[in-house]
Amino acid sequence: MSHIRPYQPDRYTIIGNHLAQHRDLSLTAIGVGTHILSLPEGASVDIRTLAARFPEGRDRIAFALRELEAHGYVERVRERTAEGRVITRTYAHHAPAAPEVAEIAVGEEGPSPAPEEPRVPKPPSVPDPVPQAAPGAHHPTARALLTALRRTDDRLTLPERDVRRLAPAVAAWFENGATAAAVHRTLTAALPSDLKNPAGLLAHRLRELLPPPLPVGGETPPAFDRRAPLPPPFQTCDGCDRAFRAREPGRCRDCRGEPVSGEPAVAA
Repeated sequence: MSHIRPYQPDRYTIIGNHLAQHRDLSLTAIGVGTHILSLPEGASVDIRTLAARFPEGRDRIAFALRELEAHGYVERVRERTAEGRVITRTYAHHAPAAPEVAEIAVGEEGPSPAPEEPRVPKPPSVPDPVPQAAPGAHHPTARALLTALRRTDDRLTLPERDVRRLAPAVAAWFENGATAAAVHRTLTAALPSDLKNPAGLLAHRLRELLPPPLPVGGETPPAFDRRAPLPPPFQTCDGCDRAFRAREPGRCRDCRGEPVSGEPAVAA
């Protein structure tokens, strides 16, 4: 193949080879992703709009969007506008693996202003494991757990590429002290009835629900002392309707004319 590259002073978009030559994305997903990254800020990229623009149809476009979301190129977030209307805002990441690269925001439900503060792109991977953990120590266990999820729900039958992609995220849970039972429960609990993108759902749960590392040296917080006296319950003042703590109903300190601790009482 030989490239013929005429000079283009304007009307072009820079697309990284990490998307154009992605080995795990379908050709439809690469095309949809390229189109989204070429759109201006505030453009609409919902399934209906894209299906009206291209001949692939709603199902193929919906599947392509789920692929892009699973690999971090597209992020859909539910947000509430100043008028109280809930919308889905789509964030298109030009380079998911490079947090310093800027992103553009395009609206799912028609043009909408970008957030007042710039959003910091977040990579689809989970945070780095704790330094004390040996690299790859938990990887075989993570792969085994992901492969066995289909025994709980056959909809969680993952292809090899998704097992390979999600294993580091599961290993991060183990490195932070989580048990295999805790990881399995997090990934399989309350699955939606219309589960269409199991790998995307698992990636979201692994990223957003990652527990913090256990305290160093086996330190544990002090246990709650059940023998300690509880504070008095809240009462409603009979004089001013303000809430105050007291063992019995009545009036608050101000209405009783009692001085605040450390201040002298005022003579009537």
